Amino acid sequence: MPDAPSGEFGRGWKVLVASLVGTAFGASPLPFNTIGLFIEPLQQEFGWTKAEISFGITIYGVLGAFLAPVFGWMADRFGVRPVALGSLAAFGLVFASFSQMPGSLGWFYFLWTLVGLVGIGSVPITWSRAINLWFFRNRGLALGLTLVGTSISAAVLPKLTVALIDWQGWRMSYALLALLPLAVALPLGLLWFREPRPEERPPELQVPAAAPGSAASPAAALPGVTLAEAMRTRGFWLLWVSILLVSFAYGGALVHLPSMLSPLGFTRDDIGVVMGVFGLSIFAGRIITGALLDRFWGPLVTLPILCLPALSCWLLATDHSLTFQMAMFAAFLLGFASGAETDLIAYLAGRYFGMANYGKIYSMLYMAFGIATAVSATAYGWVRDTTGSYDPILSAAAVMFVVGACLLLLLGPYPDFAARAAAKDATSAPSRAAS
Repeated sequence: MPDAPSGEFGRGWKVLVASLVGTAFGASPLPFNTIGLFIEPLQQEFGWTKAEISFGITIYGVLGAFLAPVFGWMADRFGVRPVALGSLAAFGLVFASFSQMPGSLGWFYFLWTLVGLVGIGSVPITWSRAINLWFFRNRGLALGLTLVGTSISAAVLPKLTVALIDWQGWRMSYALLALLPLAVALPLGLLWFREPRPEERPPELQVPAAAPGSAASPAAALPGVTLAEAMRTRGFWLLWVSILLVSFAYGGALVHLPSMLSPLGFTRDDIGVVMGVFGLSIFAGRIITGALLDRFWGPLVTLPILCLPALSCWLLATDHSLTFQMAMFAAFLLGFASGAETDLIAYLAGRYFGMANYGKIYSMLYMAFGIATAVSATAYGWVRDTTGSYDPILSAAAVMFVVGACLLLLLGPYPDFAARAAAKDATSAPSRAAS
């Protein structure tokens, strides 16, 4: 008899907590939630433009996106524990080294290159694979809780970064922020983070045993398609393009939101509060979307959630005076969509393509997320530097949110990989018996 839903949380809560903290302080949220607050100090000390500073995160994002399939393959091949924890440690050390950076734009870009080379294994590619293996009937909620880590970062890191810069300057702030992956997430991961043993998996992820003497390893088998099979489907590319559009729309908005608000008379404390609202709304987006995904068809759940940020773009792009309340509302809608969209990548990758090659397939989808988010930061900065306004890029982003949401409606129903595996086993049983 299948385990009760609460049984999944009873078995996997330690892994869930370790994954949440690892996600919070890994190479995805930590750079993106702090770079916007380092722009002004770096400009003052070195005279670099917003686009030049933003290009550092673009280097990291693009490089990390192209390396994501490598880390996904390693997670499938060697397990997520060594990949996630090794990458987390390496990322923390490189992030700390920004504190020793000389006044050279080349060195700045070199360090971001290192972040891309070593850090991408500490993003949700690895943490979500473990969660997908521990949970099935509560997978949406479990993924939402795991990815709440990014909302914790978005809520805490802006005000923490402002306080650290005011207290110790930008250099020491990098070193102190690096303690989050090195002294908080890494020890917890070493203690609690692992994949389930085959007998610990949910019943829906069990595969019928092969015949005695078969070369296959039935205990380790997982249902799902190969990367090549996934990439031959229309659904894969619909999902890929949707991720690309939505990620481009909000990636640069997150990085440049402090720069959008500062010229309007918002103080650093005001901006910290607005960014905190952004983080709290990601938390709400994670939990609400995750719970709904376990009960309703995913694309329909996220349709209104991904369309509403178009209103945020309109509020931030209009010429009328932006009040503090309007700024918080715009940040809330952007953050809520961010929480829903990144939840959806991990959830739909497992539901539409199975878990047999989840790392490789998710990492290919993450490539769209990484490239779009990275390029978006520089694009927003370039538009601001060349036109003197963020309005053109915000107008384009509003359209991208709506189109990206509508594309998901074309995905169709979820495949039943467990039923396919059972049918295949039943078909091959007579030939095995004859042998």
